[in-house]
Amino acid sequence: MFGHNRPPAGPMCRYHAAIQMPRRTTRNTSRFFERNYPPVLMIRLARVGARKQPHYRVVVIEKDRARNGRSVEVVGTYNPRTNPASVDLKRDRIDYWTSKGARLSETVGKLLKTPQPAAVALESEAPAAV
Repeated sequence: MFGHNRPPAGPMCRYHAAIQMPRRTTRNTSRFFERNYPPVLMIRLARVGARKQPHYRVVVIEKDRARNGRSVEVVGTYNPRTNPASVDLKRDRIDYWTSKGARLSETVGKLLKTPQPAAVALESEAPAAV
């Protein structure tokens, strides 16, 4: 009963019954949530492992989305449980998204600074066989 700002459903007396009172509608809050600016993209980790068994995807995602929310693209994986930790990144896609304005999280920035395995580095530098 208390705390409601809405008028009662029916008229209280004959005087108010004769007057057409406008009904208050709910406020349109959809305009508040509309975005008229381009989304800020982040490249960060999304956890996909079970409890006490962390495993992560490296994803391109809008900054204001939840940690495991809908991502734009998956650009790699990170498994800290192996020794040494296994990092599989699509560096060309990460370069593409950073050129489009995506920012790296601190952790992904550290993962990118780790050197590539020698076999992968040699494959990328070798000329294509004809």
